[in-house]
Amino acid sequence: MGGRFARSEPRERAREYVSGLLAGLERKNGWTLAERAGEGCPDGMQRLLRKADWDVEAVRDDVRDYVVEHLGDPDAVLAGDETGFLKKGTKSAGVQRQYSGTAGRTENCQIGVFLAYASRHGHALIDRELYLPESWTTDRERCRGAAIPDEVEFATKPRQMILMLERALAAKVPFSWFTADEAYGQAGYLRDWCEDHDVFYVLATRRDQQVSTRADRLARAEDLVAEFGDRTWQRFSVGAGAHGPREYHWARRQIEGTWKTGRGHWLLARRALTPNSKGEHEIAYYLCYGPATARLVDLAWTAGSRWHVEEAFQQAKGEAGLDHYQVRSWRAWYAHITLSMLALAWLAASKTLAAKGEPAISTRT
Repeated sequence: MGGRFARSEPRERAREYVSGLLAGLERKNGWTLAERAGEGCPDGMQRLLRKADWDVEAVRDDVRDYVVEHLGDPDAVLAGDETGFLKKGTKSAGVQRQYSGTAGRTENCQIGVFLAYASRHGHALIDRELYLPESWTTDRERCRGAAIPDEVEFATKPRQMILMLERALAAKVPFSWFTADEAYGQAGYLRDWCEDHDVFYVLATRRDQQVSTRADRLARAEDLVAEFGDRTWQRFSVGAGAHGPREYHWARRQIEGTWKTGRGHWLLARRALTPNSKGEHEIAYYLCYGPATARLVDLAWTAGSRWHVEEAFQQAKGEAGLDHYQVRSWRAWYAHITLSMLALAWLAASKTLAAKGEPAISTRT
């Protein structure tokens, strides 16, 4: 990524910044990164993020290409999700009281929407967008106070996901399926976009989702799944979890959809093996689109792959300082998040090479 910098000074500082993100510091903010680099104050690190002459978007593309180079696989899955960044005050770009899945409640926070790449070689984050609520986009003076460009308009999170998928397709990123949680699965326009671009998906949805069967019957997802017989359910694991294999019962049925040759639509269900405190076997629901030859295990494995993006968040925050920033402006958020994604990508690639017994990747820029 060295060529993305117009001058040597910000290029060298970026190297120190990323090296600091990878270091064993308790906090990885402007002060601690500057001290590690031998600087007396955080001004240089803050300037790197706010206004130094380097192409943040081009580095984002470099990170994506780097991930594909080391983790690329045609059977990979793109997993979309969002994560919250708790903040104080009202000045940070996009901050407001809003629900944060990270905190599990409504908090004063920023929300970042991300796209992760997951293959048999590993996983990493390859794209990002800062969610800007309408309370911001309808107040251009407030936006200018956070250095948000005037041309930036309100976009829903599914729209931001479409933008990132468009970039992945344009870059010819190798993958087979796309998956995300119900916040995205319920957006019909996101599903329509995927089908228009032949992007195969397994998207979570709510139990009350209205679904059309092949017999022109409209019913709630939970009602259709309740009709499954015992022999419909199959038990298998969709990957290793923190406490062993993630095993569930899975079942599916064909549903109505666009009539494309060689393509199919399904309602997929995942049922817990053991009952919860209420004595119920919890069920998750998914809407699916893919090749007509797709097997139940293919859909289930894709649904299970969504957890890789959550693992990537946990690793990025714990090991690459994703949420340690102390910046307010629009550009600075993107700059820090992009450099943190670079650090995470380097860790993922190094782990892959170590597993192959190859030499570690040099950290020189």
